[in-house]
Amino acid sequence: MRIIRKNNYFEINDFVINRKYNYNEFTRNDEETGRTYNVGEHKVPSVTTILSKTQSQEKKQALDAWRERVGYQEAARITNQAAVRGTEMHYVLEQYCNGIGYLNLSKDGALPRMMAHTIVDNLDLFSQVYGTEVSLSYKDLWAGSSDLIGVYDDKPTIIDFKQSNKPKREEWIEDYYYQIAAYALAHKLNFGPIEQGLICVCTKDLVPQQFKMDANKIKEYEEKWFARVEKFYKNSSISSPKV
Repeated sequence: MRIIRKNNYFEINDFVINRKYNYNEFTRNDEETGRTYNVGEHKVPSVTTILSKTQSQEKKQALDAWRERVGYQEAARITNQAAVRGTEMHYVLEQYCNGIGYLNLSKDGALPRMMAHTIVDNLDLFSQVYGTEVSLSYKDLWAGSSDLIGVYDDKPTIIDFKQSNKPKREEWIEDYYYQIAAYALAHKLNFGPIEQGLICVCTKDLVPQQFKMDANKIKEYEEKWFARVEKFYKNSSISSPKV
């Protein structure tokens, strides 16, 4: 994919915006107990909340150990800084994928914009946009928002954008695979099949990474995802919907 930059704007001429599906938009609620989405008359737990509530004890201990090592105040600063950077980067990418372009000359906006450019420069097989920030739900069991759905390498693909402080190892990103699987199940149920998942990461040092999920890997994680959902409802005060 080729980008022409003019005064910090993107000029896009290498992909098609194809509104193939009539996607709905859900509002969300961020509460102490986690994030939910308003789907019709129901508050449906988010994919990220389900993942957070069902994470392994080992992962919880590793996170607690990191906070103790760097200090709780510093850990909070790093986490907040990454969240702000990630939000800004996602917005730049959303504008780009909608063919709008985005201008932000602020000091805080410079790095996220460069990170977004780095991700886009490596999306050379991206050809169609079906939707950005696409709201998806599965039988009121879970809901979420996919960064981008479209055609990549001639396959209908769910694409997720991630920022990171340092390069990722595949064993660190299993939750990203679960997210793709959850969104793929919801998309297949309500709209159409997804054949591929793509996770695009950029570090704050502008190192790009891509992790791909073929159809077999998506199916593998769909099965694992249902187990996480079952665990969530078993341990939650939220009643599992009858489906």
